[in-house]
Amino acid sequence: MSKYIQDFESLKQWYIHNIPSRKKFMRSQKISDTFIALNYPNYRLWFIGQIVSLVGTWMQATAQGYLIYQITKSDAFLGYVSFANGLPILLFTLYGGVIADRIPRRRLIVITQTSMMVLAFILAALTFSNLVQPWHIIVLAFLLGTANAFETPARQSFVSEMVDRKDMTNAIALNSTMFNIGTVVGPAVAGLVYAWLGPGWCFTINGISFIAVIFALLLMKLSGILSPRSGNSAFKELKEGVIYAVQDKTIRALLVNLGVVGIFGFGLLTLLPAWSVDVLKGDVTTNGLLLSARGIGSLIGALMIAYIGSRGTRGKIWAIGYFFTPIFFIIFAFVRWVPLSLAVMVCIGWAVMAMINTTNALIQNYVPDQLRGRVMGVYSLVFMGGSPVGSLIAGTVASKIGEPVTVILFSSLMMVIFIITFFFRPFMRTLN
Repeated sequence: MSKYIQDFESLKQWYIHNIPSRKKFMRSQKISDTFIALNYPNYRLWFIGQIVSLVGTWMQATAQGYLIYQITKSDAFLGYVSFANGLPILLFTLYGGVIADRIPRRRLIVITQTSMMVLAFILAALTFSNLVQPWHIIVLAFLLGTANAFETPARQSFVSEMVDRKDMTNAIALNSTMFNIGTVVGPAVAGLVYAWLGPGWCFTINGISFIAVIFALLLMKLSGILSPRSGNSAFKELKEGVIYAVQDKTIRALLVNLGVVGIFGFGLLTLLPAWSVDVLKGDVTTNGLLLSARGIGSLIGALMIAYIGSRGTRGKIWAIGYFFTPIFFIIFAFVRWVPLSLAVMVCIGWAVMAMINTTNALIQNYVPDQLRGRVMGVYSLVFMGGSPVGSLIAGTVASKIGEPVTVILFSSLMMVIFIITFFFRPFMRTLN
């Protein structure tokens, strides 16, 4: 018992001593340090190309949803498209990590980005010719998900080839900034283009946007260093990456907690449409505002990590983000006023992003270069695979006990896991 009392006291002292010092630390840094990764020419090319491409990607995702519903008038088909897009992530991401360690990652990203571009133009052609059918959209969504399954581990691990290790956290945070800019700009532009010119132009613009990132990749001057092939089978190499991730206590703890947030945190976000109507007594606009608020919070979190996350504070930021994620969700469960709900959702987006970004950076900091692609494949599987599992559980539970009780239950489980991690894995909050 005395050990737990000491641990609790350490939690209090950690909070007292680190929050003020963190403020002092932030004042001593230059604002320009927030974008320090842009000092690297290769990353600068990547950043510009990806922003253009991500806006196009979110335009297609938004227009595709409108189109499938317009054709079928069925909510079920929205689920079918989402499932078709997500299934390859579960099936192929680990193998995608193996490929990312076998061939130059730039080449793999160019191949997958080119495939996505072709798929976008195919969907545009089908739409312009009025031949598009629901099954076309589902099949193309599956193929797009397959390309994503191979591209994601390569993209996650490619950061290490563009910037030095000391600036990796900043680059990863700026990657999240790009993503969140895409989530804000893409859907808004898609709505305007869809209403003005039709869905075909949304898909066409997305196809054209891939040219930016492909061109940026081809302009990069990289060392071309790749780990020597081991001569082992793909399955054996995949197993090697999984075993390393499981046996390394730091990476294992990070992945377990990432999975917890993926299942119980992101799973709750599935309830937002029902929450908007049943709890907040709003409509589809309310749902859009909640999603935008979360995006704003995520963008703030990403910029914060870019500013302070690579200077010996990653473990502290990880703990703060993880600690406040369930707290903000619990607060959200009791709020019934839309403006306050939006404010809390901003806080949720910030806390979740702080935890996820530092998890990514810490794993990449600890993993050896020769295993980077495979371990990031495991990371991608845990991160991207947890959400659909959590969504299924959250939807089922909410239908039985209601949305507010489900949010409180899931948030409490997250908090329990955090407390267990804090007491039994104290090294987590001191990671650098």
